[in-house]
Amino acid sequence: MAKGVILLAAGGTGGHLFPAEALAHELIERGWKVHLATDHRAERYSRHFPAADIHSIPSATLGSKNPVAVISAFWKIWQGVREAGRIIARIKPEAVVGFGGYPTLPPLYAATRRKVPTLIHEQNAVMGRANKALASRVDAIAGGFLAEGAGAAGAKTVTTGNPVRPQVLEAAKTPYLASNEDEPFRFLVFGGSQGAQFFSDAVPAAIALLPADLRKRLAITQQARAEDVARVKAAYADLSVDVQVSPFFTDMAARMAAAHLVMSRSGASTVSEIAVIGRPALLVPYPHALDHDQAANAAALAAGGGAELHAQSTLSAERVAELVGGLIKDPNRLATMAAAARSAGKPNAARLLADLTEAIASGKTVSDYRRTRS
Repeated sequence: MAKGVILLAAGGTGGHLFPAEALAHELIERGWKVHLATDHRAERYSRHFPAADIHSIPSATLGSKNPVAVISAFWKIWQGVREAGRIIARIKPEAVVGFGGYPTLPPLYAATRRKVPTLIHEQNAVMGRANKALASRVDAIAGGFLAEGAGAAGAKTVTTGNPVRPQVLEAAKTPYLASNEDEPFRFLVFGGSQGAQFFSDAVPAAIALLPADLRKRLAITQQARAEDVARVKAAYADLSVDVQVSPFFTDMAARMAAAHLVMSRSGASTVSEIAVIGRPALLVPYPHALDHDQAANAAALAAGGGAELHAQSTLSAERVAELVGGLIKDPNRLATMAAAARSAGKPNAARLLADLTEAIASGKTVSDYRRTRS
């Protein structure tokens, strides 16, 4: 039975659109019709988005300090607000849900002006600029890592977690089995397109410093930039290590489930997937990440014992070798970390986010929702 329309708004990047897509699937299963408001960048991601319609709405970023650029950006955002207002008047959504990125500003602002119930989802432990600008206007905030209760934003925050891909939920069914003495040890290393360069330099150099008895146990999967693949492979070739190096792995969730140890950046999706699958990790936040959100994400998982947080500036090849070698020799610690990571995971994040969306759409406040939840 159809329940009405929910309008989702997301910036045109995978980090914003993937959790929106997970919520869309959940809402459609519950009988809702879903529309998506985004920008032109979403074309490569949104082809398979399960929306009844996709609306491209004008918007702009406010990053420039040039007065002319600022005025131009505000004018484009205002045009987007007017266009979003017309769409909202036509499709009459029961609620509008934003997922961050500057393209969410016009539809969420337009919705609050029309008294349509609104909700934003923040993936990171530090709120992004677009969500921060909207936080005081919306009815509720769903957090991947945000804490509930503290401050004005915390009073209307519900920690739902970050929805993860179906492949991750499937991979989470694989229990963690420690690698004991003389058994193969699977080490997974990955980072974003820029973030992977550090690992390309540091990890092979670190593996070269390990004792031969530990090196021969290693089976390494490492993501590297396309321009770095050849030199990373060459570095490992001299070490006689079992290794696979590629710019992209289509089965990353399965490789994560097979790993005894993960070393990676700490974007919100990465940290959420590591936690849901339940694998011990050495998290190295990208040092140039906006608002230092990666460091905050890593700290959230490390606080519960599911990961170790290490600043890139502290990681010489010698230090990486010390960390990795020490953990290979301590399977009990790795098993404890894996269990702690798994306990922090939220595999039901899409369901929790849909519950909150339906509550806000029905006119309930966050306080009402918390009472029904407890």
